Amino acid sequence: MAASEHVVEKAGNAKIVARSDVVVVGGGPAGFSAALAARREGMSVTLIERYAYLGGLASGGMVLVLDDMSNGPEVTVTGICMEMIERMAKVGACVFPPPEDRRTDWEAYHRWARWGVFDFRAQTKPQPILMAAAFDPDGWKRMSNEMIEEAGVNVRLHSWFSKAIVEDGRIKGVICETKAGREAIMGDVIIDTSGDLDVAAAAGAQFTHGSFIVTTVFRLGGVDTDATERFSQQEPEKYAEIDRQAKRVMGGSWDFWWLKTPLPGIVWCNCPHMAGYDALKVDDLTRADFEGRKKIYALVDYVRQHMPGFEKCYVVDVAPQLGVRQTRLLEGDYVVTKDDVLDRVHFADTVARGRDYYTPYRAMLPKGIEGLLVAGRHYSATETAQKMSREIPPCMSMGQSAGVAAALAIKGDGLLRHVSAVEICARVRAQGGDPGDIPSANAKIAETLA
Repeated sequence: MAASEHVVEKAGNAKIVARSDVVVVGGGPAGFSAALAARREGMSVTLIERYAYLGGLASGGMVLVLDDMSNGPEVTVTGICMEMIERMAKVGACVFPPPEDRRTDWEAYHRWARWGVFDFRAQTKPQPILMAAAFDPDGWKRMSNEMIEEAGVNVRLHSWFSKAIVEDGRIKGVICETKAGREAIMGDVIIDTSGDLDVAAAAGAQFTHGSFIVTTVFRLGGVDTDATERFSQQEPEKYAEIDRQAKRVMGGSWDFWWLKTPLPGIVWCNCPHMAGYDALKVDDLTRADFEGRKKIYALVDYVRQHMPGFEKCYVVDVAPQLGVRQTRLLEGDYVVTKDDVLDRVHFADTVARGRDYYTPYRAMLPKGIEGLLVAGRHYSATETAQKMSREIPPCMSMGQSAGVAAALAIKGDGLLRHVSAVEICARVRAQGGDPGDIPSANAKIAETLA
């Protein structure tokens, strides 16, 4: 059959399996936060996830450092994100620097840099140690389950979003493909935290199509990290040459291609970086997974022979989800720009924040569709702005505010655009979060909502 041909499907039925005040599609960090926040505001909530676990790219994609949550010494992302960090730390699944080690000197840098908790944007050496956290992926899954169960959220795993149910410009629910057939979940407010804008795009929302590098993240065991760190500090030139060759074998990575994890002897490798793939295309996703594994084992062969401390290393696991950074981006009521991020623009309707940048409520609202909110890496931003503001903690901040906004709309007249940003921020603060309503000293105040 030619690729351009189509099969005409017959109209079918989907059994309604759940009705909730709020339906959240996507159980990653933003969706998890949205579901908890809405539930804490008294809403009934159904959380839909296609995989067998919660956490999205944090757990399944093994993005094992939570950063972009500090503006110098100020911790800017708190709330549900900080709850997760503290709960994982209690069971030995998370490590972060204590306040006294969050400073700029070589002693702190040598102690903490290999955990990935330094200011990676700083241009000077040593880079400052900040509040950031390294965690174990199964620790995230475990704590997600506990927190969701404690809150009383209805979770439906193994449910792959398929279709948005839209009537007269308002979304009423979603249809998922499951082992039991097509299932419908109905709700008063739907929150799209799919990461790829799946729900909003299916509902007819405007969006742009971006792309960035993808990564087949993996972990190595059997690594003597103390020996490798000694080598890097005592013989920096030799280490740098081996490190350069390792990156060449992979074809690209961040400066620190390996980082420590809470599990002794196991390191996290947020690499290889692979360009030229469209993560909305099955063929590209398939080829990226194949290419990634080839590069992983080429790297293992090289470092076993050349890198002190890695002589007995082995692959523990490869992330079950490809590390996708950008696909569809919403074109909402407001589109956040690169200058907004760089200039630290503070908006009158700010409801979430990252390091030193802010997210307006309008950037979570799709044009022309009522009852739908967007939170996460696919929020309304230009491609360049999104690359600078897509880390997990700010996405969790966005998710928490989305869950609160959904609850406020349901308690009010049902219209999301009538919800006050001031009210959202007040409720987020009551939940222990920082929605960014109070601008930092170096913020640039936007003049109007236009």
